[in-house]
Amino acid sequence: MKYIFTTMFFIVASTSFAQIKIDGIVKDSIGNPLELANVVAINKETNGLESFAITNEEGKYRLSVEKNTKYILQVSSIGYKAISDTYETKEVDVRKDFVLKEDNLLDEIELTYEIPVKIDGDTITYNADSFKRPTDRKLGDLLKNMPGIEVNDAGEVKVEGKTIQKLMIDGEVFFDGDTKLGTKNIPSNAVDKVQVLKNFSEVDQLKGVQDNSDNLALNIKLKEGKKNFWFGDIKAGVGFSGDFDIPNNDVAFDSGLSSNFTLKGDNLYVLQPKLFYYSPKYSINLIGDLNNIGEVVLNRSDLFKLSSGFRAPSASSGTNINLGNNDIGFLAIQNNNALDINTKLGAANFSYSPTKNISINGFGVFSSSRVDQRQNRFAQFVQFEDNPDTSIDESLNTPPDEATVSQTQQASDIGLLKLSGKYKPNSNNQLEYNIQGRLSKTSQTQDFFSTVTGSTDEFEDITPFSLRQSLNYYYTLNENNIFALSSQYLIQDEDPFYNAALENNPSNNDDDDADAFDLTAENLGLNRSFDNYNLSQERRVKTNQLDSRLDYWNVLTERSNINFTLGTILSRQRFNSDFFQLLGNMGDLNRSEFVPTPLINDGLNTNDIEYRFSDLYAGIHYQFKTGIFTFTPGFNLHAYSVNNKQFGEEFDDSFFRILPDFTARIKLKKSENLRFRYNMRTQFNDVKRFARGLVLNNFNAPFSGNPILENGLSHVASLNYSSFNQFNNTNAFANFTYTKSINQVQSNVDFSSVIRTRTLFNSPIDNESVVASGSFQKRLKRITGTLGGSFTYNKFNQLFVGVPTINENYNQNYFARIRTNFRTAPNIQLAYNYAKADNNQGGRNTKFFTNSPSIEFDAYIFKSLTFRTDYGYTRISNESGTLNSFDFWNATLSYRGNPDSKLEYEIRATNLLNTRSRDRNSVNNFSSNFNQTFIQPRFITFRLVYDL
Repeated sequence: MKYIFTTMFFIVASTSFAQIKIDGIVKDSIGNPLELANVVAINKETNGLESFAITNEEGKYRLSVEKNTKYILQVSSIGYKAISDTYETKEVDVRKDFVLKEDNLLDEIELTYEIPVKIDGDTITYNADSFKRPTDRKLGDLLKNMPGIEVNDAGEVKVEGKTIQKLMIDGEVFFDGDTKLGTKNIPSNAVDKVQVLKNFSEVDQLKGVQDNSDNLALNIKLKEGKKNFWFGDIKAGVGFSGDFDIPNNDVAFDSGLSSNFTLKGDNLYVLQPKLFYYSPKYSINLIGDLNNIGEVVLNRSDLFKLSSGFRAPSASSGTNINLGNNDIGFLAIQNNNALDINTKLGAANFSYSPTKNISINGFGVFSSSRVDQRQNRFAQFVQFEDNPDTSIDESLNTPPDEATVSQTQQASDIGLLKLSGKYKPNSNNQLEYNIQGRLSKTSQTQDFFSTVTGSTDEFEDITPFSLRQSLNYYYTLNENNIFALSSQYLIQDEDPFYNAALENNPSNNDDDDADAFDLTAENLGLNRSFDNYNLSQERRVKTNQLDSRLDYWNVLTERSNINFTLGTILSRQRFNSDFFQLLGNMGDLNRSEFVPTPLINDGLNTNDIEYRFSDLYAGIHYQFKTGIFTFTPGFNLHAYSVNNKQFGEEFDDSFFRILPDFTARIKLKKSENLRFRYNMRTQFNDVKRFARGLVLNNFNAPFSGNPILENGLSHVASLNYSSFNQFNNTNAFANFTYTKSINQVQSNVDFSSVIRTRTLFNSPIDNESVVASGSFQKRLKRITGTLGGSFTYNKFNQLFVGVPTINENYNQNYFARIRTNFRTAPNIQLAYNYAKADNNQGGRNTKFFTNSPSIEFDAYIFKSLTFRTDYGYTRISNESGTLNSFDFWNATLSYRGNPDSKLEYEIRATNLLNTRSRDRNSVNNFSSNFNQTFIQPRFITFRLVYDL
């Protein structure tokens, strides 16, 4: 760690000592300072951009330049005539002031270099050529070079600590705003300008009356040569992988499993066409992917984000209703999280504007994946001592430690279709309609071995369907009266199926050394006379939900308005489940079905429940501005009705509740803001949480709901600070959020060996959480340094083996990063991440420390070779020492004869060190876990890239 920071220091120091500063003030002709004026220093010998600055509110600027060098200084500002001046630096800092005159007074001066960054109101415009490096290939590479913009490994884009919510190309939505598809696929050489749109609103009529401070969009303006014809690239590659040995953990080996497993080598392939067409009237984007090397364009998480791209009309009403998730819990699919990954993807996006008043856009995505995973896990459960004041011995219910080995095959096919239309006949009317359908088929087969329960074969599949529609209409009667209607309707059908076949020794069912599952089998009412327990459960969840809202704004003055809201949520869910056992030994071909009657849960093992929820609410919010302050106090009055019917009984809960909220914004400067927000929320449950019959989420986790669960209530307060200071070349943001949850639904967990049975209850003890994060970035000419971190505290309670426990988790994450941004010289990024997890599980305290240094390097050599490599090391430890460690090293070498060549040849190596597994230590509600996930071995592929 100390060597990395020493290297960082010398890089910054050597750069700083070779520079001097030019600073001063830019004023207008009558002596007023000009804010947001642009000052550019161009090296007269190389004609290259050397430094740039944007003046602050006092008109001050500051440039970092080389000693004894001639520069052309260009100064410009919107509405003023640009000026140009030649200056030769000496050995010391110098002060130079400039005066700009109004645009109509002088002949135009031609700027020899385009302004790198321009701020105009809520729009920050970056000139792409000012930041592009020869090694940049995709939009994400380019964005990383721009001050104030961050791109994480997943391709998500953040500005001022806020996630970009919408991505557009020349003003047209790109794949419903998905930034990952854009950053990973759009060629960097097609980009002319990058625009960050702060306080973004898709409805012009609502910009002045809505709080859009959290809404950011990214608009990519293409170069003129990239319009009206196809551009993009097609990549194809082949390779081969060798055999790969995978060891079992020692505990599993001692229990009779083989010491290792060999993954056979295979032929590798990759084909990725990415084609784009843009014209004034329509655009088409095509992205394809076919590979078996784990280069996943879209994983399941990304696809779910695409399918949930509708903002609920009731999102700000204070009502949160959980519709539940019945999908199979897949791991994130990527090459460092699985042994074998085969993926297929076809994605198309289009936009069409037949007239200036009508626009139509949509996308279609088909994704298919076949994944093999292997994991080792070791779990240590929370220990309890006997409480002499109770009639039971709590220590006897503590689960034994458990080691597991799992081999999993996953298959997933997902199709998404979305169509959107907008009609805007004039500035006072706007009508929008959206429809999106999602259909998927997912299955998972798992061979699971536990040192406690033995071998188990599991199978799951689900074929869910959903259709979501939305209708929005915005009408401006006059400048003081604005109306907005938003309505959304969801139809969803889910049909998860689960099967598990466990080992059983029928001769020891009543012995002291009975099988671990025997007691649970008895409680479930199973037939215990065969050499296995073969369990199956069919479930069906149907959902219909209408979410509608009508808003009216009355603009009282230029600095105040009042908003009246009337809305409703109507939700209906139907949940059915059947639980049965196949009788007979594993070799029997014709096995009969047996429906058991449990000895627990009042004998209920099936479900047939209808759940209805309604919310009728009215709200009022008043917004007013005074000086640098903007205040928005308000509240929503809700009339709630919650009803569920099952087993001939009906449970009903109807009540009124007022949910206040308040927002205060302070505009300290044009690029510095502080915001405080408070709101009260009501949390409602999905249908499964009410279901009284047993639900077999997993063979070792039977679950039953509670029909009389009440809603939860939470208070949320947050404070946000952001600053984008081009004068000091610094960017900073900080967030703090406190949440207090009242009457929350918590778990009552009982164990029989490692088999946990879970029920739910409303906790009388409040839960609390604190989340704080921040980042500070400083740019010194071609060097950018970033420091940041986050802190999370969670306190929640549960019943564990009959003992009330309060769990507290403290998580800290810190990072330091330094990145160079030379146009032609080699570039390097050094980073260090440190994390500390401190968990108190009501009887056991565990601490984990994670240290992760990393380095990225890229170089453009002989104007034809591009070399890129990255290395990361992770060490996980506790207070006693190192628990485990692993590292990854990847490298790519590309050859392009000249910058205009259509062909590029590439050799890429992933996991050069042939690391066998990705290790992780974690803590859940009742255990401390070590997880070992085996990953793809070393892959070397040869590729050809053709640019259109």
